[in-house]
Amino acid sequence: MSKEVLLRMEKITKNFPGVKALDNVDLEVFKGEILALVGENGAGKTTLMEILNPHPAPTGFYQQDSGKIYLEGEEIRFRNPHDAQKKGISFIHQHFNIAPNLSVSENILLGREPRRSGVLGLLDRKEMDRIASEHLSKLGVKFSANTPIRELGVAQKQMVEIARAISIDSKLIVMDEPTAPLTDNEIEKLFAIVNKLKKIGLTFVFVTHKLSEVFSICDRIVVLRDGKNAGSLDVKDATERKVAQMMVGRDLDMYPGKEKKIGEKIFEVKNLTKKGSIDNISFRVRKGEIVGLYGLVGAGRTETMRAIFGVDRLDKGSILLEGEEVSIESPADAINKGIGFVPEDRQSQGLIPLMNIKENITLPVLDIISKWKVVDKEKEDEIVESYINKLKISPSDPLSPAKSLSGGNQQKVVLAKWLASLPKILILDEPTRGIDIGAKAEIHFLISLLAFQGLGIIIVSSELPEILSMSDRILVMSEGKITGEFLRKDATEEKIINCAVMES
Repeated sequence: MSKEVLLRMEKITKNFPGVKALDNVDLEVFKGEILALVGENGAGKTTLMEILNPHPAPTGFYQQDSGKIYLEGEEIRFRNPHDAQKKGISFIHQHFNIAPNLSVSENILLGREPRRSGVLGLLDRKEMDRIASEHLSKLGVKFSANTPIRELGVAQKQMVEIARAISIDSKLIVMDEPTAPLTDNEIEKLFAIVNKLKKIGLTFVFVTHKLSEVFSICDRIVVLRDGKNAGSLDVKDATERKVAQMMVGRDLDMYPGKEKKIGEKIFEVKNLTKKGSIDNISFRVRKGEIVGLYGLVGAGRTETMRAIFGVDRLDKGSILLEGEEVSIESPADAINKGIGFVPEDRQSQGLIPLMNIKENITLPVLDIISKWKVVDKEKEDEIVESYINKLKISPSDPLSPAKSLSGGNQQKVVLAKWLASLPKILILDEPTRGIDIGAKAEIHFLISLLAFQGLGIIIVSSELPEILSMSDRILVMSEGKITGEFLRKDATEEKIINCAVMES
């Protein structure tokens, strides 16, 4: 039995000055399916979806230069987002499109509010709350329809967006990186709701770079590469490696493993304790060793790394570097002792977006490359050029603003920043979060290369495949304690998860 096509986009082309963002792209979405639209940053995913949901641009509303769009066989050309909404197409963006000072019901029914009969036509707030509550109940959520949006958590705000979409009888819901701001538990709930809505006939397009989630929730995958179609396949016929190859156009060794010599112990912590988050943590790292740290949300992983780096103060415990106890009261102390820390939130903690590449890379070493508080420009340029080349940062212009870079290249700048300080120990908290598959492979290769060169590395990650494949030794945390330790050869997902859910 042939599948019924809901949406067809044919030969869609979009040009920007000097760039062909989309080149004759075709896309078919079948009724009642969950379609994954994947590709590296810059592949054209967002551009294609923005053509489906036109938004204001300097030259008018954002539309294709050529190509046709059909919805249920009827040719359409949307002039603005309201046209798309009227035809039953809704969009839930990564950065939610909701009014924080309005209530849940006001957001769900914005522009479609029921009014009381009479001359004044006042809003019928009781009816608004009733309608909104009806849609929220379909999603199984518990918060009240009259709750102000500002009081909701991220996952709850996403439920409001979905409730609004079903309230206008959407046929197709496009979700752009829907799991980016969510915890694992929230992602599980979101997927359950999406599957529930699929069963009653709704169709979804997931724009994402997280391949593990594609295999959890989607039926079919469409891949874009460099603004062109790179292929499509059913999830049941796909593998992560096959999709990654389609995305980047070459074979990727996602988790490169080199035979390396692991040396003597270089770093050790003993009995680290911080009331409420870290409970008597002890572990060691050797030269050339990658130690993976895994745990569920709230396990205390990031808190432990922040305390080691001097961001947060410990109640007790000791830190030893090359066999000698060191006092770390601040990040400056940690840097001076040879510890580098790539934090999980590169945007707010890892780099300064308004600074350029050069300024970000040399930030931790300004004292070293300065004399009488005057920066040695020649030495600065030499360091920056060296790391731009080593890490293949693109664009390679050191004066490019950090905010203009892709997620993967921003992460490379943060890595370069800490490598320039010549650390003995490098802590990487969620090193590949929010970056595409090609950039992830490059970051993994760099980490493996650094370990091969003798650097001691700690990786904190929520991705089990990353932990299992990159680590020489794996530590598992739960409720602020280390509840398991495994060599790579002995570790399995089941063993690690069992330790991660272990209660005190």
